[in-house]
Amino acid sequence: MGVAVDTSERIARLRQLMSQRGYDAVVVRNIPDLRWLTGAAQTFDEEVAHVAFITENQLWFHTDSRYYNTLVERLNEAWLLDQERISPAQWVAARVVETRARVVALEDTCDLAFFDALGEALSARSVACLTPRLHGDIRRLRMVKDEEELALIQQAQDITDNAFAHICEFIRPGLTELEVRAELEGFMLSHGADALSFPSIVASGPQGANPHARPSDRVIEVGDLIVMDYGAAVHDYHADMTRTVCVGAATDEQRKVYEVVREAHETCAAAIKPGCIGSEIHELACKIIAEAGYGDYFGHGLGHGVGLEIHEWPSLGTAWHEELPAGSVVTVEPGIYLPGKFGIRLEDFGVVTDDGFSPFTASTHDLVCLEV
Repeated sequence: MGVAVDTSERIARLRQLMSQRGYDAVVVRNIPDLRWLTGAAQTFDEEVAHVAFITENQLWFHTDSRYYNTLVERLNEAWLLDQERISPAQWVAARVVETRARVVALEDTCDLAFFDALGEALSARSVACLTPRLHGDIRRLRMVKDEEELALIQQAQDITDNAFAHICEFIRPGLTELEVRAELEGFMLSHGADALSFPSIVASGPQGANPHARPSDRVIEVGDLIVMDYGAAVHDYHADMTRTVCVGAATDEQRKVYEVVREAHETCAAAIKPGCIGSEIHELACKIIAEAGYGDYFGHGLGHGVGLEIHEWPSLGTAWHEELPAGSVVTVEPGIYLPGKFGIRLEDFGVVTDDGFSPFTASTHDLVCLEV
């Protein structure tokens, strides 16, 4: 994707925050924040090899030779890009001197080595400036998605839905969880995904009672429930979906538990709207599951934000007491996990609209029973 993306609206939102706080400049090193601010898709990896310095009227970006040519193609002309052979801390100190910035905000995710080196570089230049922290402020700005972001997320979910249809045709008794995962992930990567959102969960039978089970060499048997939690990624944006299927006919108990999970999911999804409190939606799911007699078997949060990170803000969990803004993206994923027997989880994710919740996910909520 060698196309420069216009991120001027995102930059404007950050600069508005800077003005409100009295910041002369902001230093950004967190990779998802850099991706959001620059729009440079499929460019960044796990290495923290970059730094941006943003002021009221200028955008600087420092990288090294491994990324420079790619960034030349993918940064729009508003950014001043360089690959000077200098440490990030020394580079930032030079920008502070150049701009005469006196209040330079740093992300609280920056490592101590960088923070200490910046202090030393400023001291060596006889420069004093305040360095307040951005306590997740850019991450908070990222909660509200723009149209380009929503389109990429939908594209990723379309691939994920197609993978579900495919894997339901593929699964049969005698395969291992690892073989199902390989087929599932291979389908996504060969049908439009440029990455996986996270290592896929394929958990059969008693394994499904472990919400984050890792696929194993367990052989799938007739009567197993299989929990599959996975997602495709497109241009750094993630999808996230969980479906539970049955190999052969489901028992009465399996169907009963499945319907409780489905009720919790659909009731909570219907309750989401701008201004609702994340923890209250979570408690609604807990109430439904507890009233059905399974309160001890649902222990994780109901949902989380999705975007450039597979887990980001906002949250549908016990600790999120804030309102959900329109334009934010969240999962809804209640589950019931019966140790030694089976687990069931049903997960969609969607965008909070002006009047409710609109899922990206299209796969059925019905319990799919695979022919054997």
